[in-house]
Amino acid sequence: MNNPLLTDDLLPKFDHIRIEHMEPAIDQILSENRMKIPQLAAQDDPTWDTLVQPMQAMENKLANAWSVICHLNGVANNDDLRKVYKSCLEKLTEYSTEISQNAELCDAYKKLAARDDFDQLSEAQRKAVENTLRDFRLGGVDLPEDQKKQYAELSRELAELSNKFSDNVLDATQHWYKHITDVNELSGLPESALEGAKQAAEQKELDGYVITLDFPSFFPVMTYGDNRELRREVYEAFVTRASDQGPDAGQWDNTPVMAEILKRRHAMAKLLGFDNYAELSLATKMARSVEEVMDFLNQLAAKSKPQAEKEFAELQAFAKDEHGVDNLQAWDVGYYSEKLRQKRYDISPETLRPWFPAEKVVNGLFSVAERLFGVQIEERPEVETWHADASAYCISRDGEPVAWFYLDPYARQGKRGGAWMADCRVRWRNQRGQLQLPVAFLTCNFTPPVKGKPSLLTHDEVTTLFHEFGHGLHHMLTQVDVMDVSGINGVAWDAVELPSQFLENWCWDPESLALIASHHETGEPLPEDLLEKLLAAKNFQSGMAMVRQLEFSLFDFRLHAEFTEEAPTNPLDMHRKVREEIAVIEAPEFNRFPNAFSHIFAGGYAAGYYSYKWAEVLAADAFSLFEEKGIFHPETGEAFLTNILEKGGSQEPMELFKAFRGREPEVDALLKQTGISGNSDSAA
Repeated sequence: MNNPLLTDDLLPKFDHIRIEHMEPAIDQILSENRMKIPQLAAQDDPTWDTLVQPMQAMENKLANAWSVICHLNGVANNDDLRKVYKSCLEKLTEYSTEISQNAELCDAYKKLAARDDFDQLSEAQRKAVENTLRDFRLGGVDLPEDQKKQYAELSRELAELSNKFSDNVLDATQHWYKHITDVNELSGLPESALEGAKQAAEQKELDGYVITLDFPSFFPVMTYGDNRELRREVYEAFVTRASDQGPDAGQWDNTPVMAEILKRRHAMAKLLGFDNYAELSLATKMARSVEEVMDFLNQLAAKSKPQAEKEFAELQAFAKDEHGVDNLQAWDVGYYSEKLRQKRYDISPETLRPWFPAEKVVNGLFSVAERLFGVQIEERPEVETWHADASAYCISRDGEPVAWFYLDPYARQGKRGGAWMADCRVRWRNQRGQLQLPVAFLTCNFTPPVKGKPSLLTHDEVTTLFHEFGHGLHHMLTQVDVMDVSGINGVAWDAVELPSQFLENWCWDPESLALIASHHETGEPLPEDLLEKLLAAKNFQSGMAMVRQLEFSLFDFRLHAEFTEEAPTNPLDMHRKVREEIAVIEAPEFNRFPNAFSHIFAGGYAAGYYSYKWAEVLAADAFSLFEEKGIFHPETGEAFLTNILEKGGSQEPMELFKAFRGREPEVDALLKQTGISGNSDSAA
């Protein structure tokens, strides 16, 4: 009874949670659930209150414990936690397969859906039941017994393989570092990067400087480092992580892991009656067919590639004419792009850093959300967290708490790279009418404060923070009380990026920038000339950026759509093939980008990476209404809140978008926003 992962608290008790609590908590919940489910499934005349509510109560208890374990595995990773996480993951995968293949439970849901009074349930309740029946089908409930076993085995193996992929990337990233004692080798690096490198050396008890593959260390070398050989060395270490190439060749090689993942995904799709995994992926998405997604991506590629080629030719000419570089390599692109940006716009990310101290940006972000959606956000320092860097906040409306969230902003050892939002608690009303408030985890990997100096963000990092907070608002501002479709639950994956990409727009508008930018020493606002340069440079190399994202999307989608048992698609071959068609920068032979592409091999984006571009169209089109009315226009903010954020997954995303915008989305707004010429009347 003393296990803090089993208590029904508003917020997790992080000061009390230990690794030894984790597996017993999961074991106990699974055991209790397995005892209750047969009784629920055996009902002759199930109702919402006798079937769905008890099922949601069980799911909620499990989700609340597992979300904390998952989170700690991502932000405080060590060998002991990793072992426990892996063991729990195996048990949960087995349990999840049991549930999705429980024919008696599925029949109980079918009986509920067939009731005469089913139509009297709320829209959210009906959607939850319809989604559950769909998920039963996709979980193999209708398969013969031998195929059910096959499906269960595939699920178990896939969970194990994805976790192995993720561990390999983390180990490869954290193992490599470059120790430098002569500061001249780091010529060109800004002061913030040098201080970070010095701090990294001190943490390893070394003199001088240490460069790592964590983004705050890797990026400045590639963007500002004058030492071409160092750039090449760091680039090679980065793009060969977890592969058969590079400095740690073969040590954490994901090549066989990818092959096994693809093989099992394809087998799972075939078992369920789909031709390939891409079709299975689309069964829960907004896009209706493989052809629709391919047409969408190819259309954007056709419009973007000419501009990307023009931009790259300009870069090559600049590197040759101004710097005498005849043969521009992949590890030169970031460096000379930055030189060209500075020459053309007299601005660089480093120029802007002093105006984006992390604390000011975070408070400014909250001000933007408060003005847009009528909420109040307050830090609550008394709340327990897992690390001194992390803070807890409460969101209120009209004086009443509606949600909580944690923010863990800085990179450190044992923390997975990247930025993400994850559920901690989901908004849900139980059978006794008590409301569980939503709670979110928001995680970034910014450069930490060094020796009394604040963390200063690049504008890209500001955008990342806004992006993740957009996801957070989608999760936290929901008004849906049905767990399965509350917040981001039940939202089609290719629509889930809409609020996140939508909120990024407030990083670019003078009116909102006034709230998030001020000099860390003087408090002065961003000078007018710097603001003009920032906005002028907004679409610098936007064609190159677009084709890079399309490269990832096409690689992922074709990898899963074209795979067959007879001729299994090789990820490296597919990556080369896609690059030949769309990329404008030649990659070196040793490039092993797929081996660390965690989004699709260890995240939820398999045959779904296109969702970023799909949702960008939705986000650009949604923001165009604010451009017409004013970026803090109260009624428009309220309309986005009520039609998109509050509704969660309770309705189809296209219907919600049309309710907000008055029509289906159009590609034009995105092309205009990114400065890519091209006209189109087609919808996403």
